[in-house]
Amino acid sequence: MNRNRSTAVLIIGVVLLAAAAIFWIHGHGGRPQGALASAPDAATPVSAPVDKPIDKNNDTERPAPTDAKQPSIASEAPARVGEILDFAADVSKLSNVANLRLQTAERRNFLGKSALHLQAFAHTENPLRMVFELDDQFDSYSDAGTLTSLQYEMHLNERGQKVDSVQRMTATGEEPAPANATETRVVPGTRDPLGLMQYLRSVDWSKTHEVRSPVYDGHKLYDVRASLSAGFEVVAVPAGKYTASKIGIRVFEDGTEMKDASFTLYLANNPQHTPVLLEAVMPFATARVQLAKEK
Repeated sequence: MNRNRSTAVLIIGVVLLAAAAIFWIHGHGGRPQGALASAPDAATPVSAPVDKPIDKNNDTERPAPTDAKQPSIASEAPARVGEILDFAADVSKLSNVANLRLQTAERRNFLGKSALHLQAFAHTENPLRMVFELDDQFDSYSDAGTLTSLQYEMHLNERGQKVDSVQRMTATGEEPAPANATETRVVPGTRDPLGLMQYLRSVDWSKTHEVRSPVYDGHKLYDVRASLSAGFEVVAVPAGKYTASKIGIRVFEDGTEMKDASFTLYLANNPQHTPVLLEAVMPFATARVQLAKEK
């Protein structure tokens, strides 16, 4: 795989923090080369795979459980409307190769449901920007209570090539998408990467040591599992020093774990469970995404 392409895929992933593994998998899995080769065609529906029969002797084949089976999940996301989190990404020995922003733009009615409008922005910095100019925006409209995805948007601008994808999520096929969107069939309880981040923040990690969620990254459906590795870690980042919970993240595709990469998310032990650090270790690079500023 082309190294520049690998690094770019990593940057797109780390801006979404806990979903970094998903975007790296797309690059590592042999998708066509090119900055936007993996972007979906907005006119073509993308369907999630049909659930496989459950083998009671093989837990990896089980579909991800829903929130109803996880009583320690908070009823509302801890992020406040107007929250802005700025991050700096270091890759291998290169410092600040990208600046990343996560924000909770608003709470609004969306399809008759109370929804959070979540956004992420990624911009490469020099020296990487000289070889891979990237200015991407991601928008999620997620149910405010369950953080399941109602609509997921990718507005990509990479090396001067622009692609806009708007995907309306449906588990039943009974909610037709508007003219500017693609109807995307997913399993019940599916989250997009931004909703996944807020979902992990909503978990009461003092009572729950592992959660699972189906996650649709704009292309494929995965089973993401997050587990508590340590409840009290001291983490120093540009935004300050925090005590944090250390969360290990594993990604499964068709029941098989992606084993050649590891991801660790640190959530501050404050009421907001602020994401302060993501560490990613992969065959071609290591990454450290640090909170630089919060508003």
